[in-house]
Amino acid sequence: MLAGFGVGIGWRPEIAGFVESLPGQRFTEVVAESVHTAHPPPELLELRDRGAAVVPHGVKLSLGGAEPVAAERVAHLAECAEALRAPLVSEHVAFVRAGGIEAGHLLPVPRTRAALDALTANIRRTQAELPVPLAVEPIATLFDWPDAEYEEGDFLTELLERTGALLLLDVANVYANARNQGEDPVALLDRLPLERVAYCHVAGGSQEGGRYHDTHAAPVPVEVLDLIRELCARHRPPGFLLERDGRYPPAAELREELDAIATASGHAPVT
Repeated sequence: MLAGFGVGIGWRPEIAGFVESLPGQRFTEVVAESVHTAHPPPELLELRDRGAAVVPHGVKLSLGGAEPVAAERVAHLAECAEALRAPLVSEHVAFVRAGGIEAGHLLPVPRTRAALDALTANIRRTQAELPVPLAVEPIATLFDWPDAEYEEGDFLTELLERTGALLLLDVANVYANARNQGEDPVALLDRLPLERVAYCHVAGGSQEGGRYHDTHAAPVPVEVLDLIRELCARHRPPGFLLERDGRYPPAAELREELDAIATASGHAPVT
């Protein structure tokens, strides 16, 4: 879907000027819940009007919850897509609330038939109200629920076949999950339905308490850059988007990260 858009960086208010200033910026992403659809940030509108794709990225739909998605949250995501003239929107294969209680985190969905049915129903409800395609993102997890009935690749493949949704593949999440589970990240990558990839996330993390945390607040590690190369050797290089959410480095360091992602993926430099 965004194969022709090269390398971008997620829009955040703290680095809005940097994002807008990138001469090769072909696409960006904004957290949908942060957008006031009647008055989107002017920097985003400037990017939109320059021809950059702006993708609203939801974090609070709770597609993996047992309860139906909230109509007002879906409506907001649809309004974001229209206001930003987005080519698609994205959300997570996760749940964030149950019984009216907000977790404050993206929580993993059990890989069971019942959970797959609930996800399918919520994704279809969401798609019915959206003016553009939906891509779903498997999250980084610190644990798996017991009694799984599917391997992750099989679970995602069936979910995408049932719904027709696209895949937002976070390469850093693949690395984090494989590292925490003692698995080979390339083997995990090979179990995913790469033909459904719309675009990819890239981010850095940190090792804390014996677990690797996908913090979005550290440089992209070399292992994730290597995994980008493995992905692009198997699949036509999609668009790659750098996520940074805190501990923002100087602009020169951000440019170096973007150029490293471009080199690893075979895309033209952004800077």
